[in-house]
Amino acid sequence: MLEDTPVEFNRGSVLLSTDRRRLDARAVLAMLRRMHWGGSMELATLERAIANSLCVAVYDADATVAFARAVTDLATYAYLTDVVVTEAHRGRGYGSWMVEAFLGHPDLQHIRRIALLTRDARALYERYGFTVGVLSASVYMERRPVGFRNRDASDPAADRDRAPLDGAP
Repeated sequence: MLEDTPVEFNRGSVLLSTDRRRLDARAVLAMLRRMHWGGSMELATLERAIANSLCVAVYDADATVAFARAVTDLATYAYLTDVVVTEAHRGRGYGSWMVEAFLGHPDLQHIRRIALLTRDARALYERYGFTVGVLSASVYMERRPVGFRNRDASDPAADRDRAPLDGAP
């Protein structure tokens, strides 16, 4: 069960917190919708994801300026996702700070694997020991329902017409 005792750190007037009650889901949604992976996220979906994830956010005064979450069973596996920093606050180390918060979080100390996917932040994660996963004979697989659209902010037509599972047109 996800611990509701928040972990918090301050850097001057900036706060990093795992307190989900503090999160402004609309502000997080606005950040995610500007990213290539979050273009189709809906508020209700994000709220459900937040409720069922270990979340970290960075606040400058009361404004949410960075967010990340880990989908985890708190025992064996965690998947780091939705790592985002507002454009105006990039370059201040907030992404690194959030990764450090996850890696040091008490609930994730016995996890045997933390995974993530990245297109443009590989160097950030490599600084923390993440490597390109190469497991002998293992293949990354996924299943997306027919008709599911994962709109890419840079390509609104991405995933528009997915073929049925049997490959028929």
